[in-house]
Amino acid sequence: MPDVPAIDPGKRAEAAAALHDDHAIEEWASRFALLADPNRLRLLFCLHRAPGIAVSDLAAACGMSDTSVSHALRLLRSNGWVRFQRQGRAILYSLDDDTIHDMLHRLGATHSNEHS
Repeated sequence: MPDVPAIDPGKRAEAAAALHDDHAIEEWASRFALLADPNRLRLLFCLHRAPGIAVSDLAAACGMSDTSVSHALRLLRSNGWVRFQRQGRAILYSLDDDTIHDMLHRLGATHSNEHS
């Protein structure tokens, strides 16, 4: 990019400093890409509200097939956003990423004991 005279050199330097960690920016872009899918976002809201839920219950709550939910959960699990726990024959899913948990709060997600 050609050297363009700065209107405010201090602001330009501060703006450029915000981009020092390109890995973090790529990581956030990846997070937002996962959040961009409405079905995955629905699943995350449900997991936030009802942690420890079985795939079949999660699928019914979201109006999705078990296969679609399982596929989305595998993707979310591979990114470290959800975890599972085996309880007898059932596999129960919960959120496993504090940043995503906090972000869901900011998006309006509530816990079962909260009132809107």
